[in-house]
Amino acid sequence: MRVGFIGLGSQGGPMARRIVEAGFETTLWARRPASLEPYADTAATYAESPAKLAAVSDLVCLCVVGDDDVRQIVAGENGLLEGLREGAVIAIHSTIHPDTCRELAEIAGTRGVSVVDAPVSGGGMGAAAGTLLVMVGGDAETVEKCRPVFSTYGNPVVHLGDVGAGQVTKLLNNLLFTANLSAAASTLELGAALGIDSARLGEVVANGTANSFALGRVVSAGGTLDRIAQHAGELLRKDVRHIAEIADTAGVTPGAALTAADATLEMMEYPR
Repeated sequence: MRVGFIGLGSQGGPMARRIVEAGFETTLWARRPASLEPYADTAATYAESPAKLAAVSDLVCLCVVGDDDVRQIVAGENGLLEGLREGAVIAIHSTIHPDTCRELAEIAGTRGVSVVDAPVSGGGMGAAAGTLLVMVGGDAETVEKCRPVFSTYGNPVVHLGDVGAGQVTKLLNNLLFTANLSAAASTLELGAALGIDSARLGEVVANGTANSFALGRVVSAGGTLDRIAQHAGELLRKDVRHIAEIADTAGVTPGAALTAADATLEMMEYPR
């Protein structure tokens, strides 16, 4: 399988390198030529546009930031759909709205191209280690076709249902993470008020039944959400907004998780 990769950031870059090092014929494209420099020592080749990358790829993986970026790269001028052959696949690793994935899948389908949504969790370190969590939505046969590539950087790779299911699952994961942040921060704050050192309390809870990934992030940031807000506040607000909208459209009550997530966003000064 010939693979194209677009989105060579802190997470996408290690993912692309894993694909190349696994021996797949890989083509890269980036808006900034400097983004391609780290791959000069690899077997990867470069394309002049997404369309030209698509013309030499059977599977194209996207790891760009937002919905508009994905739409432009897939369906815009010189986009992937101008170059992909019938039977090719687009894998959207970005965390975006599931409706965007479904919309693009419908457009691509008229050209015989499949779309799967495959958001990931685990960051650049997880990508480099091959341990990203890959949450996949799409036709089962298409997902299995992509699995050998996904498995170069992902373990586990979980198929969750039709197109959009991966994004919904990633948004639910991020909702719970956001909710856990305020629970962790407020517990450390309460402990301090009761005379228990926050760092020591964090050490105890990290080894107890209340441990969580969110707790680790709060403890490492000195017991506050300030650092997390600076790096991830806007992204978490976007994801919580998306899942709240999806639940509202479905007529489903999100419950306590959304309440706690909203508390986190308020604490970070990124209210939904």
